[in-house]
Amino acid sequence: MQKEFSLSNGKAMINFTAKYCNTAEKLLGSKGFKIVLEAYISKIKSKESNVYKYIENSMSCDDTNILENIINVLKLLMVLKAEEIRKFNEKYNKFLEDKDKFISFIEGLYGFWRKLERYTIVQNNKIGEGFQSVNFIDANNDFSNLILDTYRKVEENVIGEKPKVYRQLPAGGNAGLILNDIKWPYPSGYECLNKIPFIESILVDPPFIIYPKKNKRDGIFTECNENPLINCSINENHWFCYPAKVGTLLAYIYFHRDFMAHGVTLCNLFELAKEKEYRGKKPDIVYAFGVRDNNEDIRTIFYDDKENDIMLGYVNYKEVIDYFGYMKKMTLTLYNLIMIKRGYLPIHGAMVNIITKDDKEANVIIMGDSGAGKSESLEAFRQLSYNYISDMTIIFDDMGFLKINDEGKPLGFGTEIGAFVRLDDLDVGYAFREIDRSIFMNPDKINARLVIPVASYKEITKGYPVDIFLYANNYEDSEELEFFTDVDKAIDVFRKGIRMAKGTTTESGLVSTYFANPFGPVQKIEETDKLIYKYFYNFFDKGVKVGQLRTMLGIPGKEKEGPKKAAIKLLEQIRNL
Repeated sequence: MQKEFSLSNGKAMINFTAKYCNTAEKLLGSKGFKIVLEAYISKIKSKESNVYKYIENSMSCDDTNILENIINVLKLLMVLKAEEIRKFNEKYNKFLEDKDKFISFIEGLYGFWRKLERYTIVQNNKIGEGFQSVNFIDANNDFSNLILDTYRKVEENVIGEKPKVYRQLPAGGNAGLILNDIKWPYPSGYECLNKIPFIESILVDPPFIIYPKKNKRDGIFTECNENPLINCSINENHWFCYPAKVGTLLAYIYFHRDFMAHGVTLCNLFELAKEKEYRGKKPDIVYAFGVRDNNEDIRTIFYDDKENDIMLGYVNYKEVIDYFGYMKKMTLTLYNLIMIKRGYLPIHGAMVNIITKDDKEANVIIMGDSGAGKSESLEAFRQLSYNYISDMTIIFDDMGFLKINDEGKPLGFGTEIGAFVRLDDLDVGYAFREIDRSIFMNPDKINARLVIPVASYKEITKGYPVDIFLYANNYEDSEELEFFTDVDKAIDVFRKGIRMAKGTTTESGLVSTYFANPFGPVQKIEETDKLIYKYFYNFFDKGVKVGQLRTMLGIPGKEKEGPKKAAIKLLEQIRNL
């Protein structure tokens, strides 16, 4: 059983199962409120703020008694006005004397609470003082309203009048989780994961804006020769598991509570598996994100557990991994490694199914590493296409794979239902139009991101024949669209994977990444090489048009114009098919 409340690393966990507050008295008397109040008092004390000096001077007692006195005053303010309290209890007379200072304290406490990442939790099959089975949406709404009403009532009884303007801000949980205790046949070496609860449902209260400590990913994931989970110690009360459907594979993504924001963000990226799809079932992928170990260096490693037929990922607990790219890209690396073993070709890029208004259909793949302009070109294409396109379905926005069917034709499949895109390179109004569905990350910084659902699980796993296969060239200022007539020249361009780094990683300048995909192919170059030749010769044999799209995204001053021009050329090509 997890605690009724915990506060760690700026993240508040409210366990509705252990305790559910439905009155102001319960709220102000809860352990959770005392923890938040203590954290706020500690913060303003360290800053030596005027508000803390006011509290200290008006209460001649130690910090513990200060907390108790503040809580008592707040409880009294739920039923009495400040002037009434001062008359019958001289103990609080000085504390309530300066209304402006007291209101500054209340506003500061409320603002401190709202700046925390707040998560509500219900644990099914558990017994506590709270809810075991609830209408989770109603419970979250009621809890948010309770906090708002308590805050307003306190201020009203201090000021002596009702406010003129009400701002109905979300004050409860930013996100809510329903957890289940699910068992699967854990093989030897995975025992440390045995008691970690699975996420059954997620509720997000948009706009969900988070501020990870990092906004770039560094390096590549490396292979190790033994299971890193052996002899690993994990506190199950601090961990959660997101059972994800990554393409057609089942992945159990375990994460530490300090990275809860990234775990919740997964719901916009990977389809959350149903309980019947994972109860008692061994996964294809296991990923442990944020393991506290004794290594001073960051470990971003994977292990091919052939004995148990599991691809295992492991990233240890470091501040540097507080970036969603580490969670997303390792998951996709594990997926791609399995695809390579099965003889399928992983593609780092975007694929879209297009149907024109004159009933022509085309399936287009734009391949490229991070910042090459694949997603930006498709977004520009979408904006330009209203007069010509009747339907546009995204198959994958970042990672997919190719498979040759029984008729010898290459088919494209996706892995994700969402997109992890840079705000910097999107149309200015795009993020605001999608604010009700998006999860924003560091919107005030370079490489700001949003994660947004873009496709259904049914569509990404359907399999679409490939008509046009393009490399996203973001560094050359030349003809926007060029098709290859020589298969070996095409292989050379795609295999080198040259791009101008855009600040999405720690790389800079003109860089080269094998097959534009450091998430699987780089780790298995020999095996991928065989697949590249096999699939590219198949493209030319089956009439797939192979070329490069010059997005110019890496050329200063052409970040918006480049993808737009490339999209126009691509649209012309599709209309002439």
